Amino acid sequence: MGDQVLLAVIAIAIGVGFGILLFVPFVAISYRRRGRLSLGRTLLWLAALVYFWAIWTYTLLPLPDPDAIRCVGAITDPAAVVRDVQKAFTAEGNPLTQPALLQLVFNVLLFVPLGAFLRVLGGRGIPTSLLVGFGLSLLIETTQLTGVWGLYPCAYRFFDVGDLMTNTLGAVVGSVAALVVPPSMRGMAPRADAALPRRVTRGRRAVAMLCDVLGYWFVAAGIGVGAQLWLQYVAGDREAVLDGRIAEALSIAVASGAWLAVILVTGRSVGDHAVQLRYRGGRMPEPLARMLRWAGGIGGLWALQLLGGVFDALSSLLILLACVLLFTTRGGRGLPGLLSGRQLEDARAAAPTSGSR
Repeated sequence: MGDQVLLAVIAIAIGVGFGILLFVPFVAISYRRRGRLSLGRTLLWLAALVYFWAIWTYTLLPLPDPDAIRCVGAITDPAAVVRDVQKAFTAEGNPLTQPALLQLVFNVLLFVPLGAFLRVLGGRGIPTSLLVGFGLSLLIETTQLTGVWGLYPCAYRFFDVGDLMTNTLGAVVGSVAALVVPPSMRGMAPRADAALPRRVTRGRRAVAMLCDVLGYWFVAAGIGVGAQLWLQYVAGDREAVLDGRIAEALSIAVASGAWLAVILVTGRSVGDHAVQLRYRGGRMPEPLARMLRWAGGIGGLWALQLLGGVFDALSSLLILLACVLLFTTRGGRGLPGLLSGRQLEDARAAAPTSGSR
């Protein structure tokens, strides 16, 4: 039981990690194809990510010690599945307590979510579920047959044709079961009303802020890691690597500069683009308004840390203030809206005429 819980934790951790990594593009695609971000659909996609990694963790992990493995052969007789079922039902006691039958049921259930996800999220039917289920199962079984593609000198888990059959059956069962989901909620096809403007809510603005924070952090982290690698292996400055200040300053400068460039060119941050929001109105010149939009967002607020000293604490306080203003300003326009004197609106709304405010 302990190993099973550990494998579940590993799958959840990796799935959530990939979910965070893919969150910004997922939000952007959702708003462009479906017009909004649905909590239920978001959780379904996260569940699909966790499920994908759960398949691999439960079928391949834990990896054994190479010196302690026991080489096994392959089960290539499809009729072995039928014999296992017959033995389970002819044996004394409850058939559901027989290990062979339990294994068969588990193999079917393991791939039921695959068929359901393919129909609900991908809009694919039984033929696709059958092919994908068989292909994924074959990949797993081949990985086991080859000793994880040569990582081990021989197979330490059975290649079983019966698993191919039951896994594929599970995917088909999942596809059929997902027919209960209304057709309007299936698939990835764009909604007819995706391009229509929608009401601006604080929740939507909060998602934009989260996209900005995550995007900024990934850019900064990538630059910081790259700088540390360069200092270590090109410049050979171990002291600078341990100090870390060069990499930190470079990561903040590049990430903040990237956010500034995007806002100056488009008038919107990465998060604004993701959730289809824009600031407009006010009386100040457009370039100044865009600069203040940047200054009130993650790029400008985090850039204060480049000045060091008291500005480190000021940066943290202003970020906290920006979070508070999300809930206390009209439409959640927040600090960027207050600084630039502008209001939030859906970016899909008709563009204002040149003389309007």
